[in-house]
Amino acid sequence: MYLKTLNLRQFRNYQDQKVEFNAAKTILVGNNAQGKSNLLEAVELLATLRSHRMTRDRDLVQEGEAIAQINATLERQTGVSDLTLTLRRNGRRSVALNGESIRRQMDFLGVLNAVQFSSLDLELVRGGPEGRRNWLDTLLIQLEPVYAHILQQYNHVLRQRNAFLKKTQDSALSNQDSELAVWDAQLATTGTRVIRRRDRAIQRLAPIASAWHASISGSTEILQIKYVPNIPLEDNQPEEVQQAFLAKIQQRAIAEMHQGTTLVGPHRDEVELTINQTPARQYGSQGQQRTLVLALKLAELQLIEEVVKEPPLLLLDDVLAELDLSRQNQLLDAIQDRFQTLITTTHLGSFDSQWLKSSQILFVKAGEIIPQV
Repeated sequence: MYLKTLNLRQFRNYQDQKVEFNAAKTILVGNNAQGKSNLLEAVELLATLRSHRMTRDRDLVQEGEAIAQINATLERQTGVSDLTLTLRRNGRRSVALNGESIRRQMDFLGVLNAVQFSSLDLELVRGGPEGRRNWLDTLLIQLEPVYAHILQQYNHVLRQRNAFLKKTQDSALSNQDSELAVWDAQLATTGTRVIRRRDRAIQRLAPIASAWHASISGSTEILQIKYVPNIPLEDNQPEEVQQAFLAKIQQRAIAEMHQGTTLVGPHRDEVELTINQTPARQYGSQGQQRTLVLALKLAELQLIEEVVKEPPLLLLDDVLAELDLSRQNQLLDAIQDRFQTLITTTHLGSFDSQWLKSSQILFVKAGEIIPQV
């Protein structure tokens, strides 16, 4: 797949900017806070309808404006698509494909696929479980767009159940047992769908990531990725998972009543990353942690390509500065011209002359993009 054009209107610090991409690799050069990352974020939003910066839509709309719009033309084996995402300061976002409004947003997902790799991703290893869950969910949305709807359903039930627990916290529950049982059943049903898909995704991703990791580390280290759901997962069969879910809810019932919040479900899952059987988070050196994240990102690219049968876009946000020379070379060699790549950098010193020759170079300054003359 190839991103031909991108048009940003009133998005972040861009007033009205059109970019035409004319090479497999585009390098965006500029000082910090000029808008380089904003451009990559716009592409990520078209691919996943999520931003790894986790901001509200109102933060994406330019100050003083009511709406922002991201428009792109994308070429795939099936033909050319025109994508539009409209963000509103005080209202719901909307999407359109080839000029036609799409009611269900999940039907917009899967048209454009992209893998984002930014310096923030190093938190995948060092940070808490929520970051790893978000990373896995964003990958899953691209592998199975219906997952966006499944996750939304689960989060909706979770919010409702939490509100109910809060309301009845420490009160006599005899007359409210039946209502809680309804929420329990819905939580188990929707949560089971999330757990089973997350489990399947990690089963597919783990061997690919381990192979990349062995290649980057010169086979000196073994990476293992394990999905550790909050519900015991003996067997990935819906009935078994659902029964285990309900049994665990029963176990934690008193604690939940006392704390007024849901303690059971995929919102408490973990993805364990270990190097040579040691938790990477605690013992990995900075270099090891960077190798691990690089292996994860290359595995994402490969898995999405296997599933959608076309190479996704790669968005590299200020990440080369975080990698030493040998890891930079591993990454740049893996990319070659196989993936259309958008790279942000503060200076061109990280790239060899071959790369610079074959790349489109754009300068970004205060929300304006100027091609290299």
